[in-house]
Amino acid sequence: MERSGKKILANVEWKVVIAFLFLVFVGWLNIYAAVYDGEHSNIFDMSCRYGKQMMWIGAALVIALFVMVTDPKFFSQTSYIVYLICIAMLFVVLIMGSVTKGAKSWLGIGEFGIQPSEFAKLGTALALSKLLSAINVDMKELKTKLTAIGIVLLPMALVLLQNDTGSALVYCSFVFVLFREGLSSYVLIFGVSAIILFVLALIINPYLLIGILSGATLILYFILHRRNRSVKFIYFLGIIAFCSIVILGVDFAYNDVLGSHQRERIEVLLGQKQDFKGAGYNVNQSKIAIGSGGFFGKGFLEGTQTKFNFVPEQDTDFIFCTVGEEWGFVGSIILVFVYVWLCVKLIKMAERQRSNFARLYGYSIAGIIFFHFFVNIGMTIGLLPVIGIPLPFLSYGGSSLWAFTLMLFIFIRQDAARGELI
Repeated sequence: MERSGKKILANVEWKVVIAFLFLVFVGWLNIYAAVYDGEHSNIFDMSCRYGKQMMWIGAALVIALFVMVTDPKFFSQTSYIVYLICIAMLFVVLIMGSVTKGAKSWLGIGEFGIQPSEFAKLGTALALSKLLSAINVDMKELKTKLTAIGIVLLPMALVLLQNDTGSALVYCSFVFVLFREGLSSYVLIFGVSAIILFVLALIINPYLLIGILSGATLILYFILHRRNRSVKFIYFLGIIAFCSIVILGVDFAYNDVLGSHQRERIEVLLGQKQDFKGAGYNVNQSKIAIGSGGFFGKGFLEGTQTKFNFVPEQDTDFIFCTVGEEWGFVGSIILVFVYVWLCVKLIKMAERQRSNFARLYGYSIAGIIFFHFFVNIGMTIGLLPVIGIPLPFLSYGGSSLWAFTLMLFIFIRQDAARGELI
């Protein structure tokens, strides 16, 4: 047992563990700065969020230690069980959950609450990795594709029913895993095209847009047809049909699926609406806070935007604006570099795995962390719509921190045993 423990410690990727500890510590510092009150300066004050976060961090460290002493095969063997438990919890939330900020996504436990949608990402990553790592499973087979997509879409749909669009969109990150396993690039092309068409349909009259795209497609067909007689007209008709369906479906999706606050945020992002006191308030104040930090920042606890609560949710979804104001451009770049390094490192670790399950799981975790980091920072600086997802390891909250800790350390444990797992 002692020899096994030493072997685990020797194989642990300590740079990733240090990155985790760095992000958690930076997160706590900025939560402290965001909610600092001179009358409640004790870091263990449980009436303040930084005191509670300290408790969440302590529990996260215990979770990490527990994962590291667990047999790595346990996680693959219980993948489907964990997934089903997560799905069951999402159903329970729809029935018994409490509404917070318009989303019915929390289960209350005494004075505290837990957000099952955060843990459902872990369950989905385990189940998807288990499915695609099975013997004789081929991603080119239709049955495998449909099963894999179903594993992802089920929790995504349940989270959408909770009116938590931001958390639901995170499941799009699993496309990264599917592409690694051989999903056709045409799926990505169609997906990106649909997003572009959606945006264009919000800016241009839909029928005018269909006419423009149809004309451009037919012109392209005749140009290619002259050079290559085998070019089939039906393919180009299919492109026109696809564009028309997406564009005409935008009105329904925009008006009947998205909430009014989400529509307002998109309109503000596209410049169709100026609402600095309403939908655009958070982003506008966030950009002011980040810009006011300058190159080196105002210093710890010196942020005026932070100190006087000008930015709502500045210790959760908008915690990056606290980093920008107090630590400036230099501190922000360092933080971004750590996230990028972590994602790249996880991919490199995934590629060196002898176990297909571990490799797939590593890609899943890298994709989830990258999506959260990219979208969260993008929305705080006004480049992406505000969809309300936390910054991994930094944002306040026990559910998010525990879920990300579990996800990351399960992979660290898999990697430490890569010589044993096949």
